[in-house]
Amino acid sequence: MRRVVITGVGAVTPLGTDAATTWRNLAAGVSGIGPLTTFDTEGFPIRIAGQVPDGFDPKAAIPGDPDHRMYSRAGGFGLAATAEALRDADAGRDTYDADRMGVAMGATVERPDLRYLIDVGLLRETESDAFLVQSPKTVYAADQNTPLDAMVRMVGATGPMVGISTACSSSGHAIGEAFRLIQEGDAELMLAGGYESLTSWIDILGFSLLGAMTERHNDDPQSACRPFDADRSGFVVGEGAVVFVLEELESARARGARIHAEVLGYGSTMNAWRITDSPPDGSGAIQAMEAAIAESGLGTAGIDYVVAHGTGTVSNDASETAAIKKVFGDDAYRLVVSSPKSMTGHLTGAAAALNVLVAVGAMRESLVPPTVNLDRPDRGLDLDYVPHRARHTAVAAALVNAFAFGGTNISLVVGASSPDRRRREQQ
Repeated sequence: MRRVVITGVGAVTPLGTDAATTWRNLAAGVSGIGPLTTFDTEGFPIRIAGQVPDGFDPKAAIPGDPDHRMYSRAGGFGLAATAEALRDADAGRDTYDADRMGVAMGATVERPDLRYLIDVGLLRETESDAFLVQSPKTVYAADQNTPLDAMVRMVGATGPMVGISTACSSSGHAIGEAFRLIQEGDAELMLAGGYESLTSWIDILGFSLLGAMTERHNDDPQSACRPFDADRSGFVVGEGAVVFVLEELESARARGARIHAEVLGYGSTMNAWRITDSPPDGSGAIQAMEAAIAESGLGTAGIDYVVAHGTGTVSNDASETAAIKKVFGDDAYRLVVSSPKSMTGHLTGAAAALNVLVAVGAMRESLVPPTVNLDRPDRGLDLDYVPHRARHTAVAAALVNAFAFGGTNISLVVGASSPDRRRREQQ
């Protein structure tokens, strides 16, 4: 079976507008959560989010792109992260034949702004051509394929193009499916990751009505996201993008590419439980983790670190902890486990990709970012969640989790790539 490695990383997150700054702030335990600025929050129960820093300009991040006005907020993040990942990988149009390169991205399917639709409805009472007030830019920005098409043009790819929308596991599925396409010989290089910005008033209101977001910390945003803490009360929405360049190992070596890590295993399952939360016993998540670990050939003893989904909701954190204990048994207490969402908020469609970035950084620097705001672990949540401060510890392989609204789960195993790594033969 062909081996798949990560040769490029790009990121735009609440902690920085590039991958290096994002990692540095994660390692330092910095919070990127603050007042929500994308709309007037007066009268809303939730007024905080993890937002990309003010001043980010996708036009500057994607020089020479004539279509930059056509991208949604999330699409701009995704394209900037893609441009950085390609620079990091020293990859582009001449790296491989066009039909051997492709794109797989996770994101929420864009939708029209509700206030705009109301305005159009009111106008149509008197104006028969009211729908002409919608500009082409609005149409393009609402199409999930617009950023993907721009990414394809960036690298000159004519191979596979895959857009995935599976809520909080979207970017994990995208990375997993890109991994499969390279494994099976359908591509040599894939851009893979996710981008998201669910920070409009309708998104915030919807999550609030579901009771999924914390409403307790509007006056103290940096303490709001509290994975595994006894006082956790819901997640905090975030936004951003994380994109990777994935390549077949021997092809990457032949062109002298720098290898950040190797993707070793991928598991994808459904809970068949509820739309909004995970089963208390961790089923679904258990099967995803077991499948990814089995494919890696490492066994549970070969995993050093779990980059947790860790949203800060009461049910998710308990379910994920139960699942880790079931999969790892007594080894669960040997592991380090942490949640970057405590610092960035929940990047939803880009969340799994952020967790992969964390895994890559932890292996490179032998440093595990902390779970901040973990002041008092909840009863029964007794794993080593690396509270408050980063931990210096060797990480040879990490398990990355993402569990989504609707009950879909993904797990990925990422490891340090080396010539003598022995992997289980695949059928």
